[in-house]
Amino acid sequence: MKLVVLIVACSTALFAASAMAQEDLAKSAGCLNCHATDTKKVGPSFKDIAAKYKGKADSEAMLVAKLKDAKGHPAVKASEADLKGIVKWVLAM
Repeated sequence: MKLVVLIVACSTALFAASAMAQEDLAKSAGCLNCHATDTKKVGPSFKDIAAKYKGKADSEAMLVAKLKDAKGHPAVKASEADLKGIVKWVLAM
């Protein structure tokens, strides 16, 4: 039983650390200048974006391309790998 509790605690800690890392990436890429997690700023909240694209199979690739190519969104100066991580984080909300 103690082992199960330890595994769950470690999994939770790893997920939280990963989420914090993605939030830090979003901050360094400038995303948080216009977006917030749960409130509208200049752009929609990340939770609203996640709700809009929920269940759409191509949403991750489409959003990464939109951010990378500055189509309908200001250009983001982040690597494609970082953009993929940020987009996955946003869509998981």
